[in-house]
Amino acid sequence: MGLQVGIVGLPNSGKTTLFNLLTGGHAEVAGHPFSTVSPNRGVVAVPDRRLEVLTRLLHPPQVIPATIEFVDVAGLVEGASKGEGLGNQFLSHIRAVDAVVEVLRFFQDRSVPHVAGDIDPLRDRDIVDTELLLADLEVVERRLEKLRELSRKTKDERLREEKEVLEQCFTALSQGIPVRAVDFPPGAREILKPYQLITAKPLLYVANLDEEESSRRLFEEVRKRFEEEGLPLLPVWAKLEAELSELEEEEREAFLLAFGIPGPGFVRLVEEAYRLLGLITFYTYGEKELRARELPRGTRAPQAAGKVHTDMERGFIKAEVVHFEDLVACGSFERARQEGRIRLEGREYEIQDGDIVYFRFTSPR
Repeated sequence: MGLQVGIVGLPNSGKTTLFNLLTGGHAEVAGHPFSTVSPNRGVVAVPDRRLEVLTRLLHPPQVIPATIEFVDVAGLVEGASKGEGLGNQFLSHIRAVDAVVEVLRFFQDRSVPHVAGDIDPLRDRDIVDTELLLADLEVVERRLEKLRELSRKTKDERLREEKEVLEQCFTALSQGIPVRAVDFPPGAREILKPYQLITAKPLLYVANLDEEESSRRLFEEVRKRFEEEGLPLLPVWAKLEAELSELEEEEREAFLLAFGIPGPGFVRLVEEAYRLLGLITFYTYGEKELRARELPRGTRAPQAAGKVHTDMERGFIKAEVVHFEDLVACGSFERARQEGRIRLEGREYEIQDGDIVYFRFTSPR
């Protein structure tokens, strides 16, 4: 399964317009709150120029790109953590994703009223982030009550460790600090995984602009604030790009350039999501297919083999590895082998971005 990204924000912030841009979908876009009731879902291929080059070079019978599933959930309002608006539905859908994109409104469109009356991205950010903090705080507090009761009845080391980690979470959340920013001891984040805390997930803020100069000026003001806080803020012109999506690629790129937009929003968002999550792309190639796979940076060869099949990780022997640039320079696997560009790597080898890997393994009996 590929990467899963949730799209959140206040009603009428342009979440669904962004979702349609990213997925090529046709989800309903309306000028009133809560037009998104059930979550919109769309799976798209990750843009990958290297995969295109490998396809032309290797002529595989099947090509499978890495994928991202985007989940567009109901607009969030103040009090959502207590069930206001569609809050409870929103929270249940967003807990399962790998990363969160928070859409902040920078466009002025009067036909789409802002739920708070005026455009203030920093206020909107505070509303959404506070609701996510409160939602996590409720989960942590509820579990801590049970753990304290259990601790009085039994001496279990695992329960003690879990209690200490959750108490650290409770302290941070009570002070308005997201779980992702907490400096935990080793192993703590594994303890937290079953809780699917929203503020533990990587978060990317997206500024949804229009082509008006006022929108750009506001973005520059807010961007400085985000930079001071060390937070990523990615500008996207969702409505404009959606309108241009019907054009041919060259014509679309020319229009983007004319508007001063630094490339398609989808590509930039995917690149930033990979950076936030610390992901790389590696490739597997065999008789049946050429496939791109995402992987956390620093993953060793046996665990990468497990991404293909669990039997490969259990029976891992060696990995035959050639880097994309070396293979392209040689022009074929045969030439790469003759020139010594294909290496045999063992269990400690960390897969690198752009590696093409063939795993040797023994099948379980």
